[in-house]
Amino acid sequence: MLRALLLLVAAAAVSSSPPPTPADLLAAARADAGWIARTRQSLHAIPELGYDLPLTAKRVKAVLKEVGVPSARAKGAEHGVVASVGSGEPVFALRSDMDALPIEVRGVGWARAGEGVGPAPNPVVSCLLFQQEEVDTPSKSRHPGRMHACGHDAHMAMLLGAAKLLRGAAKAGTLPPGTVRLLFQPAEEGGAGGKAMVDAGDLGGVAGVSGIHVWPGLPTGVVSSRAGTLMAAAGRFGATVTGVGGHGAMPHTTVDPVVAAAAVVGALQTLVSREADPTEPAVVTVARFNTGPGASNVIPDSVHLAGTLRAVTVAGFEAHRARVGAVAAAVAAAHRCTATVTWEPVPYVPTVNDAASVDAVRGVVDGMAPAGGVSWLEAPAPTMAAEDFGFMSAAVPAAFAFLGVRNESVGSVHGLHTPRFRVDDGALATGAALHAATAIAGLVRAAGLRGVGGRGEGRSEL
Repeated sequence: MLRALLLLVAAAAVSSSPPPTPADLLAAARADAGWIARTRQSLHAIPELGYDLPLTAKRVKAVLKEVGVPSARAKGAEHGVVASVGSGEPVFALRSDMDALPIEVRGVGWARAGEGVGPAPNPVVSCLLFQQEEVDTPSKSRHPGRMHACGHDAHMAMLLGAAKLLRGAAKAGTLPPGTVRLLFQPAEEGGAGGKAMVDAGDLGGVAGVSGIHVWPGLPTGVVSSRAGTLMAAAGRFGATVTGVGGHGAMPHTTVDPVVAAAAVVGALQTLVSREADPTEPAVVTVARFNTGPGASNVIPDSVHLAGTLRAVTVAGFEAHRARVGAVAAAVAAAHRCTATVTWEPVPYVPTVNDAASVDAVRGVVDGMAPAGGVSWLEAPAPTMAAEDFGFMSAAVPAAFAFLGVRNESVGSVHGLHTPRFRVDDGALATGAALHAATAIAGLVRAAGLRGVGGRGEGRSEL
């Protein structure tokens, strides 16, 4: 109680003017929509993978410098970027991911994110192998085999737009007391960059964190989220089924790993259909079945499988993970083969939203709605997609939301992780304003003041 009173006094002393409303911020962002779109396009042209993001980090820092926001290297990653607007406590964080996807196949083989194509001794492989980017625009990727096909360029542009809005509020003396910490995080696509930043202390001292993901399944301007689990836990696995190869005309002289591997694929589906609680969603997907190069009349010595396991709870994920290895080994043994299953080092935990934080985001959207083009949609159930924002939501109260970018008039109709994916730049101003307004609401809530942009008017104390 004493801390809340001290913060209240500090708020009155530092900011004599009320903070900008969500509608104010949306109007300012829309006036700057061209700048935000050009920022995204400049980032889209230079996609980089995993933790190795020197050009991306340089560009982010340059834009932050342009808008007058100081930045520094993240504690958790060389090419991560952390910036701050305001000073002192409380601290509220906004997060964007930075990395792109590998999207080109240059030959037969397997590839992990950030690695070249070729046979991989560890069959935990990327499921993100596509053709070259198919969207022909002036900002098309200049890096062959890499593309921002998951919207991370849009995420960075929206957060940079929010930085400009928040800096404007700070200069005008209307930013509430405290600090907005901007987190630009590498390695979301399989590298667990969110965990690295949490473990290194980049979220140290924050009262809450918020993030946005563009979502082509929702119309442009629709914001959707829910309290509780929003996204699933997930982990990638690989399996090698080994037998004895030989001539296809004489299968009796072989121990055929192809038949065994096919049986393993079918048997793994029973983990969901017969072992999972029907009220607790889970998904096992075997997305790659590779017998390697060779003639069609040659039975190989081994077959490589790769896929993902997803569940809405950590306990469910761990239980199914143990069974993936057991089932693969037992089914392979029944066919006189062996099976070895390996997993990526860091599976992702579920993204679990704090109810009060989601309520604040919905209040921000409600505050924008009268301006038109923005609306709220309560997510009815979790999606089985995964996000390493889950590590942040496990560390501090968090709200993660989806922002619709589906717009047939500009060709923004294709799914994430495809070479045809494109973002409707018309949605970016909404995302920038949503970030900025959510941060302001977070500072006010954390300081124990009456809600700004939130749905309730009651006091919230730390």
